[in-house]
Amino acid sequence: MSTSASVIFSQLLHCFQINCTIFFVTLLLALPLGLVVSFGSMSRFAPLAWLVKTFVWIIRGTPLMLQIIVIFYGPGLLWDGDLMPRITAVCVAFVINYACYFSEIFRGGIQSIPRGQYEAGQVLGMTKPQIFFRVTLLQVVKRVIPPLGNEFMTLIKDTSLANVIATKEIIMMSKEFTTKGLIWPLFSTALFFLAFVGILTLAFGWFERKMDYFRV
Repeated sequence: MSTSASVIFSQLLHCFQINCTIFFVTLLLALPLGLVVSFGSMSRFAPLAWLVKTFVWIIRGTPLMLQIIVIFYGPGLLWDGDLMPRITAVCVAFVINYACYFSEIFRGGIQSIPRGQYEAGQVLGMTKPQIFFRVTLLQVVKRVIPPLGNEFMTLIKDTSLANVIATKEIIMMSKEFTTKGLIWPLFSTALFFLAFVGILTLAFGWFERKMDYFRV
């Protein structure tokens, strides 16, 4: 018995929730972690800066797909086949990967702020945390919005890599329909990603306009 289009779209939408879960969990954890990593890479303590930069280089230099596989199967190799839950492994891999990319964006934004602003804050008697949060941070946010927007849009599309360890996200679900002789569900998944990216584009456009008082 053939499956109706409405039922197929309903199943695809259900599986797209997995993609959205990966997306939001990654942002929730990777953004603050990326900021911490950026501080580590800018540390004046040379061994720490070297260690952080080396880690970032390794993560950025290897495929995300490989990282997902290693994080999923790694615990099983170490602890007698006790594998990490699939969705957990995917989220861990995405958080680590994107935190490293975000850290480079944050580092570039922070280092782009003129040194004179730090010195002016010190002259006014402000502490380093006060200078960062009251003077630097909002300017950094303004400068990193465009590159962060690109990373956000790449992230939602990268969530389809979860199917490499059989996490049943939307692409994997659509591929199951191809075994039943239906090819159009696979191509229709583009609509879900396009809609999500469209929403992100509008959101970032609105946010950029809100930050226009920081002309750079």
